[in-house]
Amino acid sequence: MRFERALRTVDAHCEGEATRVVVGGLVDVPGETLFDKRRYLETERDDLRRTLLFEPRGQSCLSAVFVFPSRNPAADLGFVIMEGTDYPPMSGTNTINTVTVLLETGMLPMVEPLTELTLEAPAGLVAVTAFCEDGKCVEVTFRNVPSFATHLDAPVEVEGHGTLLCDVAYGGHFFGLVDANGLGFEIVAEEAADLAALGERIKTAIGEQVDVSHPDNPGIHDIGLFVWTGRPLAGGSARNATVVSPGRIDRSPCGTATTARMTTLAARGELAPGEEFLHESILSTTFRGKVVEEVQVGELRGVTTEVTGRAWIYSMQTLGIDPTDPFPTGYTLSDTWGTATPRPFDPATSTDSQNER
Repeated sequence: MRFERALRTVDAHCEGEATRVVVGGLVDVPGETLFDKRRYLETERDDLRRTLLFEPRGQSCLSAVFVFPSRNPAADLGFVIMEGTDYPPMSGTNTINTVTVLLETGMLPMVEPLTELTLEAPAGLVAVTAFCEDGKCVEVTFRNVPSFATHLDAPVEVEGHGTLLCDVAYGGHFFGLVDANGLGFEIVAEEAADLAALGERIKTAIGEQVDVSHPDNPGIHDIGLFVWTGRPLAGGSARNATVVSPGRIDRSPCGTATTARMTTLAARGELAPGEEFLHESILSTTFRGKVVEEVQVGELRGVTTEVTGRAWIYSMQTLGIDPTDPFPTGYTLSDTWGTATPRPFDPATSTDSQNER
């Protein structure tokens, strides 16, 4: 065996959604902030994401995280999130998985019963509290970056389905949200393929018909994910299925989608600060959430939220690239990856620094 590059990883899943956390093999990349590091990886080193997530080393239902030092004195560490087609500014499941890995492997000291951390994501600073017992990270609560709704019941034309009413909210990246029950879905496992396929089409339509841009960071300006909302089936407050490109369902309740959902409910006056919101996934796993307080984001009224979930480590490994390997950065096939491709990074609409600190 001979490797010309090796990455040490720890894999964990958060309520069913898997993350590959890179804990060795890449010390740091250029960038003053984590948003800058995200930009560098996307434009200069996207081969790393492909190596980690594309077949044969990865699979479509997997994300990856690089852990980096942060130059922000308020942060303990920073992290950059990578998914099948892009680099989300923030992700709740990846945050919970990453914190669990950092504490249970000893990369950061675990303090029982509560460990308090601050991480820098590309979207901004994320305060974290982990409940720990007997060396185990039992659950993780993160306070998300400020979120806000830009559209409520916006009409969107979708071929074959006419006009659909859509909410758009920022919860770490921009989400389009549409009621699934109104289209005959219950958000159950048997519907996953249909929910994913139609959700990708609706997300594309929203992106073409609704303009969004973060008031403090114009580099965040795309509809990143689509969320099916629905009535609960497992005793929660609501149910959801978040569609992740290239066209699959998030196995967890999705932390940033939970934030986006609470944000739209708060904007309608249907969720008060401090009121518990129990969000179900398509697997009936749950996140607990609440609106913490109202905030101002540019000219928009928004909220800060907290979301709590659990994660479990299931694998530790070294991924290597043999110099004779014909697939050093992997491959994708349309039977599981669809036809989606990563969007090119546009430096003209990016900022040189992250303004949400």
